[in-house]
Amino acid sequence: MLKPLGDRILLQVEQEQEQTVGGIVIASNAQEKSTIGKVVAISDKSIGDLQAPTAVKVGDEVLFDKYAGTEVKNAGETYLVVHEKDLIAVL
Repeated sequence: MLKPLGDRILLQVEQEQEQTVGGIVIASNAQEKSTIGKVVAISDKSIGDLQAPTAVKVGDEVLFDKYAGTEVKNAGETYLVVHEKDLIAVL
């Protein structure tokens, strides 16, 4: 499993359902990018000897900025690594 560093959080992005317009399936690359994900891992933020708490925990479903993060692949899974400041809300 990947372990994020700094103030980063590892998300598993929810896949959007295929959208149809009048019975026509829209190609996945033309659909809007999902902005909802599930927290898979959190970095150990530490400032000196202090452990800084994060606003989320593993298992939380969160809303994040549309163009935030870096997509990474590991063991056949695709994840998104975002900074904590890119999270908008916990659902």
